[in-house]
Amino acid sequence: MRLRKLGHACLLVEHDDARLLLDPGAFSAGFDELTGLTGVLVTHQHFDHIDQDRLPALLDSNPEVVVYTDEQTAGLLADKGFRTQSVRHGDVLDLGTPVQVFGQEHALIHPDIPTIANVGFLVGERLFHPGDALTQPDVDVEILAVPTMAPWLKLAESIDYLRAVHPPVAVPIHEALLARPSTFYGRIEALAPTGTQVRVLDGGEPNAF
Repeated sequence: MRLRKLGHACLLVEHDDARLLLDPGAFSAGFDELTGLTGVLVTHQHFDHIDQDRLPALLDSNPEVVVYTDEQTAGLLADKGFRTQSVRHGDVLDLGTPVQVFGQEHALIHPDIPTIANVGFLVGERLFHPGDALTQPDVDVEILAVPTMAPWLKLAESIDYLRAVHPPVAVPIHEALLARPSTFYGRIEALAPTGTQVRVLDGGEPNAF
């Protein structure tokens, strides 16, 4: 498996016959020119996970590709003419490698803010991207894309989530709101469970796993 982080929560995953783009949002860069994709996976509708202004060019460059996302987001995108397919917890997709869907709801930001849908994706039975939630799949996870900081998240929760999933490798994501993410990465690395390697991919280069 080859991973390339394109900023914030956006990952390009190449595995088996799949070339998948996850959460191409407004805080991410470098996904606009990608071609040869077998799917675009979007965890939920927030702008930092799906940039609707740049989505048309991406889909034009990948004319066979569909956006797989939760039912709410799929409906919003379909209304604007985008090619979508809704997914829900328990679904399994064949996109050149198996993709399993876990989770249903976005983490709580505040009781006064309505909770929206959120799905996580387990790609190739190896990498789990939870989106904006702390979903624990009921299967082993080899590589966890662990959220670093968000309005719905504090560092202690991120570390407890990492310890609960206990993957061999953790890749920090969701850091764009931080002025100095390295401070948080250091805490995550220092407090990660024994046997978990934290690998920071912020340089934008492909990494093999």
